[in-house]
Amino acid sequence: MNNTHLTKIRFCNLELSDSILRGLKDASFDYCTPIQQKALPLSLRGMDVAGQAQTGTGKTAAFLLATFQYLLNDTENAETKEPTTRPKHNINPRAIILAPTRELAIQIHKDAVQLGKYLDLKLALIYGGTDYQKQQESLKANVDIIIGTPGRIIDFYRQNTFTLDNVKVTVMDEADRMFDLGFIKDIRFLLRRMPPPDQRLNMLFSATLSYKVTELAYEHMNNPVLIRIETEEVTSKDIQQSAFCPSNEQKIPLLIGILNQHKPQRSIIFVNTKKCAERLDDILNANGYKTAALSGDVPQDKRQRLLADFQENKITLLIATDVAARGLHIADVSHVFNYDLPQDAEDYVHRIGRTARFGASGVAISFICEQYAYSMPDIEDYIDQKIPVLAITEDLLADIVIPEKRPEKIKTGYKGKRPHQENTTIKATVPPSTL
Repeated sequence: MNNTHLTKIRFCNLELSDSILRGLKDASFDYCTPIQQKALPLSLRGMDVAGQAQTGTGKTAAFLLATFQYLLNDTENAETKEPTTRPKHNINPRAIILAPTRELAIQIHKDAVQLGKYLDLKLALIYGGTDYQKQQESLKANVDIIIGTPGRIIDFYRQNTFTLDNVKVTVMDEADRMFDLGFIKDIRFLLRRMPPPDQRLNMLFSATLSYKVTELAYEHMNNPVLIRIETEEVTSKDIQQSAFCPSNEQKIPLLIGILNQHKPQRSIIFVNTKKCAERLDDILNANGYKTAALSGDVPQDKRQRLLADFQENKITLLIATDVAARGLHIADVSHVFNYDLPQDAEDYVHRIGRTARFGASGVAISFICEQYAYSMPDIEDYIDQKIPVLAITEDLLADIVIPEKRPEKIKTGYKGKRPHQENTTIKATVPPSTL
């Protein structure tokens, strides 16, 4: 990893408390990224910020550090008042951090625990799909910061598990994704039940500051300062992008051939459907690869276990639909494969953004197949560059083992025994005119 993504501004030169700086030091955070350099001097002085930056550029630390410092300052100010002026009832939470997906909420909470390890702040992680009773009990412990997805937070709010009357900091992360997933009504429901915007610190971060995102910012924030970290390219220059044009029959032999040749340490293979993810999972396992399939209907506890195993290298290939394209902050992903080209050009950027994070380099390889080839012109227009198309040679097409299709009633799962399968070995060939 290199440090070319960092600025010359040190965290120790900002208005951060010693306890916060200790957490940064333990995390080996010394210099700010561009979004941190621009956002923190404003938010640390109580100014609202709406920030745009590419994925993997340090937005999470930018809003966590500002949240921590604001709450520390608020506590110090409260302690200087007369005891009779301080409310005796449950005044928490004092901060709400909203994320569009469970995976992103979990990652933000993980970062908050790491960076805030020396702070006396209680955190609650709230999201749907699992641990309902456990999460509800955690909110009764008078937490300082709630990190979670809008739906489950609203659920507990409607049950009077906590109040929003004393929120001092509001964060909306990946606001553009909030719109994509239809969460904006939920966001507005929560914001309208908090103190007025001028009585709290508000931060919004997004990969794009579209008209609808900026409208949300101006409606529910206090004269936010718009920050854009502009880059010459929509995609990171540290990602080596290339493509192949296989026939549908060549896709699997080509993928395995490239995997055999590149030997990636940790990779994500993106597909467009759950059915394709499950089939590819079976085939790669039959050919000796440790894989797991992640799609939208995988139960939350299993999803967390799967991602933990991926981070710990118990599996080395994650096959995913676009549920994993955003919000996953997994270190050292060396390769991203678009086995299926995304049907939305913006999703291409989010997919390949899973590699080359925080100054690292990465490789993104896409298959322009018969079914999804129409997406490539839109992708190249969106990123304003041509993706080099490489020739398919005989040495890239591996002899592969094809297992029988799994019975319909067998659910996907990389742990435990797979159903008995009869395998077939096939060999792909390069026709005279592949490209």
